[in-house]
Amino acid sequence: MINFTVDGKNISVPKGTMLLEAIRGAGISIPSLCAHESVSRSGACRLCVVEIKKGNRTRIVTSCLYAAEDGLIVDTKSERVQNVRRLVMQLLLARCPDSDVLQKMATEMGVEAQARFIADTDKGKCILCRSCVRVCEEIVGVSAIGLFSRGSDKTVGTPFMEKSDVCIGCGACVYVCPTGHIVMTSTEDKRKIWGRTFKMQACEKCGKYFAPVDQLKYISKKTGTPFKELAICTNCR
Repeated sequence: MINFTVDGKNISVPKGTMLLEAIRGAGISIPSLCAHESVSRSGACRLCVVEIKKGNRTRIVTSCLYAAEDGLIVDTKSERVQNVRRLVMQLLLARCPDSDVLQKMATEMGVEAQARFIADTDKGKCILCRSCVRVCEEIVGVSAIGLFSRGSDKTVGTPFMEKSDVCIGCGACVYVCPTGHIVMTSTEDKRKIWGRTFKMQACEKCGKYFAPVDQLKYISKKTGTPFKELAICTNCR
């Protein structure tokens, strides 16, 4: 077990536990957008920063990427931490001024948008956390989306922003997106995402549409499970 201190509170966690999980497990709140249990960490949003002290040295670290260490002294509410989080949130608000999620978090943090940061009008609600790209690659295994261009023009989407032939319409990217940037619309027998319309499969027992046909075909190919078995919803199996 690893023993360390957070905001004056002694904490013990298993070796390898990241500070974010350890601190939250102790009942201490830390803001975060990009840390999702389904995908690997990128530390992109930088809202979960904390101040650590080892010996006579103190520094700011991203808690979702920093593992707990014996004897570590962690401060989640120091002036340095608050200043970094405030600046990060102001920059995020300037990038995505229409994001309800960011506006709510900013209010909870007591942060207001700053006139010195000119608000973008073409970034939607995307904070470039890459969670959608990671889940498509690491969990789904199709890599239908990625990051393109550079600098302030960097964006997430399908190659050349054209309809992707490998996307299976599963919606995993929508599930992990922290700000609701990725739009997926569904009717009874159709689902639209990333510029493509996917036909939904009706359960062969109850008739309820429950998953894209392309997704079920992909699962059948990867696992060797007959498509006919997959064409039955979980409630009817």
